[in-house]
Amino acid sequence: MGFRRQLVYHLHFWACLAVAPLIVVQWLHQNYLLSALLFLFCANALLVIGFLRFRQHYFLRGWLFPLLAMSCAVYSTAINGHVGLYWAYPAITAVFFLMPLRDAAISNFVFLTLMAVTAFYVFPLSEFWRITTSLGLTCLFALIFAWLVGRLQQEMTELATTDPLTGCRNRATLAESLTNQIKLCKRYGRPSSILLLDLDHFKAINDNWGHHIGDTVLAGIARLLSNRLRDNDHIFRIGGEEFMVLLPETSLPEAETLARELVKSVAVEPFQTGIGVTISGGLTQACANETWSVWLKRADQALYKAKSDGRNRVVQLTGSSPPADIGLQGDR
Repeated sequence: MGFRRQLVYHLHFWACLAVAPLIVVQWLHQNYLLSALLFLFCANALLVIGFLRFRQHYFLRGWLFPLLAMSCAVYSTAINGHVGLYWAYPAITAVFFLMPLRDAAISNFVFLTLMAVTAFYVFPLSEFWRITTSLGLTCLFALIFAWLVGRLQQEMTELATTDPLTGCRNRATLAESLTNQIKLCKRYGRPSSILLLDLDHFKAINDNWGHHIGDTVLAGIARLLSNRLRDNDHIFRIGGEEFMVLLPETSLPEAETLARELVKSVAVEPFQTGIGVTISGGLTQACANETWSVWLKRADQALYKAKSDGRNRVVQLTGSSPPADIGLQGDR
C-alpha cells in the first residue's frame, strides 16, 4: 500500500474508532439525527477501509468524509454547543490531508461559513468572535502546511524522476509510461511508438575533448529533441549517452518521418562545441499484447542494427518483421 493510501486508510480507521462510541452516546441522549449522521460517517469510513484493502481506488475518492464530518460538526455544535464545536478542528485538518488543495480550501471555506452562522446563533457575541477567529486561523495554518507539503512533494518527485544534466526524465517512470501506452493501444487501438537514440562514438568525445564537452553535447541534444517534439511526447535519458523518445498517438510511418529529421538535425548541429556529432536510432511501434520490456527490447534490437550498419541512421523494427533501415547515412 502506497504512502497516500496508507494516510487515507489510517485517517478513516482512527476517525471511525473515535466516532463509533458517540453513536451510542448521542442515541442515549435522544439526538437521533446526529446519531444517524455519525453512523453514516462510520459506515463510509468502513467502506473506504474495505476499498483500500481490496481495490485500487477508494470510495468516491474521499468526498464523503469531509461532507459527513462537516455535517456532524455543524449539527452537533447547533444542539450541543461547545461539545460539538471541539470536533470542527480535527475535521478542518483532516480535509486537507484527504483532498486536493484547491478542493480542500473550497470545502473548508463552506465549512467555516456554516460554522460561523451556527456559532452566531448558539454562542454569545464575545465567544462568536473567538470561535470564528480560531477556526479561521486553524484553517489558514492547515492550508499553508498542506501547500508546503505539496511543494516539497513536487520537488522531491522532480528530483527523483528527472535527469539533472539534461532535464529529461530518467528511468524511474519509464516502465509506467510505456505500460500506460500499451494499455491505450490494447483498449482503444491508439498507436504509440518509441525511438531509442544513441550518440555515435561518444566515448571518443569524452576521451579526446573531456567530460565537460561530453556533458555539453548531451545537454544540447536534449534541447534539440525537446524543441522538435510535441508537448505530449516524452524524452527519457536511460543511459550515459542513450535517450528514448516516447511518441504517443504516433504510428510507425509518422515516427519514421520524425526520426529522419532528428538524425539530420543532430548531424548538422555544432552543439556549441564545433565537434561533429551523429546519432543512431532504433524505432518500433507498440503491440497490444506485449509488455513494456518486450517493446523496449525490440527498439534496442533495432538500435543495435543501426549501429552495426554504420551508424548515423535509424532502423525500424515491427513486432513480426526483421529490422529495416529507414535512414540513409547523414550528410556528415
